[in-house]
Amino acid sequence: MTTSENWDDLAAVTALSDGVRRSAYRVVADGGPEPVGRDEVAETLGVGRTLAAFHLDKLVDAGLLEVSYARRTGRSGPGAGRPAKLYQVARWEHSVSVPPRAYRSAAEMLAEAVERGGADQALFDVAREQGRERPAGDPAAALAERGYSPVAEDGRIELRNCPFHRLAEQFPPLICGMNLALIDGMVAGSEWTARMDPAPGRCCVTLSKNNFD
Repeated sequence: MTTSENWDDLAAVTALSDGVRRSAYRVVADGGPEPVGRDEVAETLGVGRTLAAFHLDKLVDAGLLEVSYARRTGRSGPGAGRPAKLYQVARWEHSVSVPPRAYRSAAEMLAEAVERGGADQALFDVAREQGRERPAGDPAAALAERGYSPVAEDGRIELRNCPFHRLAEQFPPLICGMNLALIDGMVAGSEWTARMDPAPGRCCVTLSKNNFD
């Protein structure tokens, strides 16, 4: 990361200093890959639509959210009304270090070295051991603490954020395998099973509750 990029990221993160704006960002982030409208944000936060729109647009200006437009009624053509302005989390991530540090570059070089050296299994073993050091009595809470944004429903947990997203894009088998091993270690011996289940807009790992019947 260059010094210029670090300051740009600092400006983006500073946009979250306002409490209402930070809450608005969380509402959109919790929507996962599905865009969220300003009415939904306003209702969730208990604020007016105009105030919600103001903070959402400030987050867009900061590069934290992206905008799209779509009709949400399912109608089209004359009389269908104007498309709604929708928001979702921007694809770019922001990290800040003062003074600037280059941990991402180090991670990329280490991942490249592991792949070239054929040490994938050693990485997976270390990740599983790391997971077992912090067993997840409550998987959703433990995964939320690690930044996965878990959503539990009907005996299944989906992870709407991948903490290793940038690396996973560059080294998919290596990083996704590491991720699976880490989570597998966290839930070892519990009623949950981690499995590889990739889909757009979320982590490649999901958890399912074991059926002991």
